[in-house]
Amino acid sequence: KNVEIDGLTSINSQKFHIGVTGCQNVNLRDITVAALGTSPNTDGIHIEKSTFVSVLNSTISTGDDCISMGPGARNVWIERVACGPGHGISIGSLGWKFQEPGVQNVTVKRVHFTETTNGLRIKTWARRSLGFVRNVLFHHVVLDGVKNPILIDQNYCPGRRNCPRQASGIKVSDIRYKSIRGTSRSKVAVRFECSKANPCAGITMHDVKLTYVGGGRGEEATATCANARGTSSGFVMPVVRYL
Repeated sequence: KNVEIDGLTSINSQKFHIGVTGCQNVNLRDITVAALGTSPNTDGIHIEKSTFVSVLNSTISTGDDCISMGPGARNVWIERVACGPGHGISIGSLGWKFQEPGVQNVTVKRVHFTETTNGLRIKTWARRSLGFVRNVLFHHVVLDGVKNPILIDQNYCPGRRNCPRQASGIKVSDIRYKSIRGTSRSKVAVRFECSKANPCAGITMHDVKLTYVGGGRGEEATATCANARGTSSGFVMPVVRYL
């Protein structure tokens, strides 16, 4: 309880650099994490089974998620973070266990991604679970040359070997994207692949502009959507057609 980590630099950790597990009231400020983009499982900061955790004014370069949030992460505030290289900021992976605490009340604000694999990602295994993700806000985010800028993947299976191939039991709801700008290295800049058993609900997008930098002249970024329900307002590009 009541932990302050300020001004720490972690270089080339063998695996996760910083783990916050089973904690309450943790403030991380001015953190620097440095690892090669090719180094596996070197997450910068991992948060799970913890509440009231903040990550502020930090720079994270790694071979996995810059910041990852696992089961039981609640009341998390992430602001003014530079991420890259790495796999972005991820909620998950979730749903490996049937009895699993959910993730809720997460704010990611004023974050800059540079040439990461993913940007804003939620990932769950395709198997039965009682977990959930709800009340998440992504606000004032810049993504430069990101492969998958906005992604909800409820069929997560790295390597595509021994995949569960069930319907994810994780219920994803109330996910908000506001004031998002940037460029995508893949044509599909927004991808919502939600659960057939528990479709994503309450997705809102407001003032989002993502452009495709890998195509020819006139080739625009696109969005794909499966089993997701939501609304868009203001200027939103690419256009999302909810299903």
